[in-house]
Amino acid sequence: MANHLKNEHSPYLQQHAHNPVDWYPWGEEAFKKAKKEHKPIFLSIGYSSCHWCHVMERESFENKQTAKILNEHFVSIKVDREERPDIDRHFQGVYQLINSRPGGWPASIFLTEELKPFYAATYIPPEPRYGMISFESLLEAIAQKYHSEKELLVQKAEEILTFLSPKIDKIQATKLDESIMDRFLNQAKQLFDYQDGGFNQAPKFPQASILDLLLDLYVLTKDTEALSMSTASLLSMAKGGLYDRVEGGFCRYSTDNQWLVPHFEKMTYDNALLAEVYLKAYYITQNNFYKTIAFDTLDFMLKKMSQNGLFYSASDADTEGEEGKYFVYTYEEALKSFKKANIPSNEHAKLLALLHITKEGNFEGKNIIRIEDPQNLNISFYGDAIGALKKRREKHTYPFIDKKVIVSWNAMMIKVLFKAGRIDRRYLKVATDSLDRLLDSMYIHSQLFHSTLMDKKPKIHAFLEDYAFLGDALIEAYKSTLDERYLITATKLANNAIEKYYAQGKWKFSRGEFETNADIYDSSYPSSVSTMLSVLLGLSSLVDIVYKKFVFKTLELNSYDVMRQPISAPKMSHMTIRYLKDDLIIKANKEILTTYIDKLDGIPYPFALFKNDLNNGFMLCNSSSSFGHEDNFDQIINYANITQAR
Repeated sequence: MANHLKNEHSPYLQQHAHNPVDWYPWGEEAFKKAKKEHKPIFLSIGYSSCHWCHVMERESFENKQTAKILNEHFVSIKVDREERPDIDRHFQGVYQLINSRPGGWPASIFLTEELKPFYAATYIPPEPRYGMISFESLLEAIAQKYHSEKELLVQKAEEILTFLSPKIDKIQATKLDESIMDRFLNQAKQLFDYQDGGFNQAPKFPQASILDLLLDLYVLTKDTEALSMSTASLLSMAKGGLYDRVEGGFCRYSTDNQWLVPHFEKMTYDNALLAEVYLKAYYITQNNFYKTIAFDTLDFMLKKMSQNGLFYSASDADTEGEEGKYFVYTYEEALKSFKKANIPSNEHAKLLALLHITKEGNFEGKNIIRIEDPQNLNISFYGDAIGALKKRREKHTYPFIDKKVIVSWNAMMIKVLFKAGRIDRRYLKVATDSLDRLLDSMYIHSQLFHSTLMDKKPKIHAFLEDYAFLGDALIEAYKSTLDERYLITATKLANNAIEKYYAQGKWKFSRGEFETNADIYDSSYPSSVSTMLSVLLGLSSLVDIVYKKFVFKTLELNSYDVMRQPISAPKMSHMTIRYLKDDLIIKANKEILTTYIDKLDGIPYPFALFKNDLNNGFMLCNSSSSFGHEDNFDQIINYANITQAR
């Protein structure tokens, strides 16, 4: 029998609609029940492609005995963290405060009937392990304590909320200057894994924001180590594992230092951000390897992860309850695939060695396809072998795809499609069509929404990240088309965001039911504050200098943290450097500029923009003044070289 999630749109909530746990969605019905029956609330937050969310569901939420305890003593609420990032942000903050470390998913939060949190965990095992008691034992202990010592729990919850929302903010400011570049580079060098690329040790995340800034710092400083750290990481990540060498696309993160064994879910934001970094590496190095990885990633997303111009949020790590099942091969399966593709038998051993396929396997007795030198694929029958392995996958069940449309994540993908369209025009039409579809479906009567299920009417209103990333994509659309309608819409969104979320240099991520602060630190993807600053810097150069005052106030407020530890907030550090160096604005009439759009990314200065103007020839400016007039584009390249050296 279905529970109270049966009418929800979220695929994640639908996954739990037939659990024996009497789940409720977040809302008044659940809150009223808790108050009426004087029961604590068990809040479980996760997402559809989360491996450990599936594990806890199988072990506990599908267990009738566990469900009986939950149904008898608690009101249980399920939240999709992708659908409600405001709720998730709030309770991740609760978890960190209680446990003195970052949280994760599934998030398991216990609240009083008045919605005050008093205990927080992530995955909880069904039996005692990992130094934890069993989930059932924990439930029984909390139920008993809530009945006999409720006042103590309420007092603890009050203390947590007091610490979570301090009345006085301590603000320290320091001078913003270009020493941030050396500081960032030095910190990156300290954290860099010189053997396998990337930063820190396993689990290793791609950290696209760090790589992106390193590439720009190379252009600005000519520090060759900035380039080598970035390109070495991009090369290592493309060997196979984190990157799917059979179908393209990147998985979420690697469980080892070598980028071999990933968590196999593929997120739209990871693939958008990494494709963008690979494209930037291509522009700087002119090495086609980086372009190929970027294009293969985009082609994967367009083939498997999109519908009618919009992009799904994620595909699952698990297939039929087994992690990575779809992506891996036994030795025998690979060999049969080669034979079926009529690859000569004398080539089999070489191909098996090339692709790291062995009888023992490199992942739980099976094989993740991997290549030691992904830049050199001019090898006999390599394409045939990959084609054969791809064909074998077609017989298997593809992992579950969450067909939720999230504005911020779609905007990231659309932005990189515009960038790709400046190299290959087939992506330009895809980008413009996708942007039009996103605006038509999610920006309704000047009201922006956050997410919906594909082809459903949106209900959840936008958060700061949606305004920020959509504004960023619109400015990218202008750069690729010089169509000022995109700037008009970006300006409207920026004005709305300032009105809704900005006050004296501080930004809110959400308002309303959960008023949460927007922080400057990148998490799975760049922070919404730093992305909004990117939008405002673009608008200050292309529309009105007034937007720069919002940038300065935000940077000033966060100057101490950014200048002291820039590696911790790479996108914010990027925007600080852009603010200090300023944009190079190249003005000319649209007819002239249009012929040079495909050269924009090759200008040897990372903060260059084109702007429609009536000039014959090129007028060179920064965001506040003009420098002079150039007759041809080559002179602009020379000027850009001088500008970046300042």
